[in-house]
Parts: sequence; C-alpha cells; structure tokens
Amino acid sequence: MKILVINGPNIQLLGVRKPEIYGKGTLSDLQDSLEKIAKELKLKISFFQSNHEGEIVDVIGSAIENGIDGIIINPAAYTHTSIAIHDALESVGIPAIEVHISNIHRREEFRRKSVTASACLGQISGLGTEGYGWALRAIADHLEKIKLTGV
Repeated sequence: MKILVINGPNIQLLGVRKPEIYGKGTLSDLQDSLEKIAKELKLKISFFQSNHEGEIVDVIGSAIENGIDGIIINPAAYTHTSIAIHDALESVGIPAIEVHISNIHRREEFRRKSVTASACLGQISGLGTEGYGWALRAIADHLEKIKLTGV
C-alpha cells in the first residue's frame, strides 16, 4: 500500500516556528519517524510539503494516477479556508486522515473550524507530531479492512 503524507504552509518551519506549540523536531525528523513506522507496517510512503494551495490540490488530484491508496494531510492554515483542498480530497475518493500537531479546538476561534475534515475519514489533533504516526497506523488498518471485506 502506498501512503502520501501532505503538509501545508509553514510545516517546513517545524523546530523553528513556535516550538512551544509545534515542538522542537524538524520536518525531516517527522519524515524519518514516519519512514520507520511505514517500514514496520510494510507500507510505501511519500511526502509532499507546499506553502501553495494549488500545488496541494494538484498533488491530491494526481494521487490516483500515482497509485496512492491513502492520504495523511495536515493542511495547516488551509484547514480553515480551503474549499479547493476539501473538493480535491472528496473528488479523488482516496481515504484520508487530517492531522494537526496542536489541538486546533483549544486555539484561536478561527482555527477551530476545519473545512477540509468533512472530506476525510477522521481527524487527529493535539498529539504533537506523534499524531502522524497514529494516522499512519489508522489509515493502514482502514485500508486492510477494505482489502479483506471489499467495503
């Protein structure tokens, strides 16, 4: 199974931007951690990060032709504004899990609403970068159930 991990704006600044909220680990550290988990789960994993909404929409749109079975996405600030990302996720029909490093429901009012979550299986929020690992395990479990049951 092939999993695509998509990160939106400013995630390349992990370890620098507000470490009290987002932690001290870098994007590279996160990717290394997910590579280890993917290996344990016998998954192929690829990563994409962009500060540009259209690029994120494009990579979601090409996921089918690239053989992607599942998506883990942290749309970052686009979580609260991007109907385009929502529609791309919904259009491809690939199971997706939305992840947020911080608990968006305990932050500023404008961060509490996700316009992209309704196009996803679920959302993991507030577990730090470990939330990505839980999302990877959850998407693998979901895909395995589909494979076994055909549903």
